[in-house]
Amino acid sequence: MNIVLLGGPGAGKGTLAQQLVAEYGVAHISTGDLLRSAVKSGSELGVQAKKYMDAGELVPDQLVIDLVKERLAADDAQKGFILDGFPRNTMQAVTLDSELSALGHELECALLVDVAADVIISRLSSRRACRDCGYTGTKADEVCPKCGGEMYQRDDDKPETIANRLDVYEKNTAPLVEYYRGQGKLKIVDGTGAIDDVYARAKEVLGL
Repeated sequence: MNIVLLGGPGAGKGTLAQQLVAEYGVAHISTGDLLRSAVKSGSELGVQAKKYMDAGELVPDQLVIDLVKERLAADDAQKGFILDGFPRNTMQAVTLDSELSALGHELECALLVDVAADVIISRLSSRRACRDCGYTGTKADEVCPKCGGEMYQRDDDKPETIANRLDVYEKNTAPLVEYYRGQGKLKIVDGTGAIDDVYARAKEVLGL
């Protein structure tokens, strides 16, 4: 299983990826997680990435590509992978095809998690994260249910930033849908409703 997950920020790609990883044992490669880890470590790359992320803008291609290439070479990715948050534009998609070919892999499909913009804004503005362990919950979580740490709203989950993220997504990422449709690799799943229902629909679309 070598797939790319497409969809707007907050469409539920991360949740769907976690379910597929738990059941099928493939690697979940989330550029958001890779970038946040770099930011938390305070590395030079992380400092560069933070200013873009806080503004709801896309991190430059080359910075993301270097992170992804390193991750694809890891042992667990050899059994299969789910790319979540990459590629974000057609240039990255072309580069990914080339890098996968060099690694002896081929992308099987691109799965679009389709969710309306108003649903995404509602979901993300209520999302909260733990400062200590990174757990993602909602504003109903006063403390982290995993470690008891402080829950906070990330800058990129504030309503004004979400609107910008959606604009950026439409401008840069939506053309990927046509790119993968042209390759005959595009599949679409309705991302609204209960998590388990979305997962069941996704498995059916993927033929699992």
